Amino acid sequence: MSQLDSSEIERYARHIILPEIGGIGQQKLKSAKVVILGAGGLGSPVAAYLAAAGIGQIGIIDDDVVSLSNLQRQIIHDTTKIGIPKTESAKTSLERINPEIEITAHNIRLSDENADDLLSSYDIIVDGSDSFSTRYILADHAEQLKIPMVMAAVGRFDGSLTVFKPYINTNPRIRDLYPEEPPEGLLPSCAEAGIIGALTGVIGTLQAMEVIKLVTGIGEPLVGRLLLYDALRTRFDEIGYQRME
Repeated sequence: MSQLDSSEIERYARHIILPEIGGIGQQKLKSAKVVILGAGGLGSPVAAYLAAAGIGQIGIIDDDVVSLSNLQRQIIHDTTKIGIPKTESAKTSLERINPEIEITAHNIRLSDENADDLLSSYDIIVDGSDSFSTRYILADHAEQLKIPMVMAAVGRFDGSLTVFKPYINTNPRIRDLYPEEPPEGLLPSCAEAGIIGALTGVIGTLQAMEVIKLVTGIGEPLVGRLLLYDALRTRFDEIGYQRME
């Protein structure tokens, strides 16, 4: 594992004094390589908190540019970044948060053809996409590569979160939770239905926490459990699911 220098010991002091993390856990965070699909509403808080936590290498996959309508929820970007690639904007912001980590910008759209090349060098995959077809691609390749995947979804005032590790024992796959992709048009996009910006912060921060748990080995990740959040009622619920075959 990577050793911590004196500035890192000071930067991560509040982690290090936690018995569950300590110096060893912080070294694990420094050695970890995490890739985030999407630098939008979910990807923004995930990336910001993982950078602050000291994840040593963070990759960001996105082929979009920053627009004014993004800024209500995509807090890693700002008004001066309108029109530039989201990966470039995110990289600049994360390097300001923590100049001691490595940020790789993948300014490209994920596909079946390029997924293995994009994902294979990372330890954990975070899904911040807004498309079920993209989630299936991501989850399928994560399983083939034996990489944990932290998946989340948001809409209007509701969010959900789970973790996939189907390559271990009989842990469930994405199709055990969502057997088929919803028909096109059934689930409206954020642009069509709207979304409260702070919701993405809640769910994205929970994703970052799941990543930290996976890296350090603390707690119980949301494997086989779907966490549901209702922002209007300030209510969390949990649904268990299993491998179907």
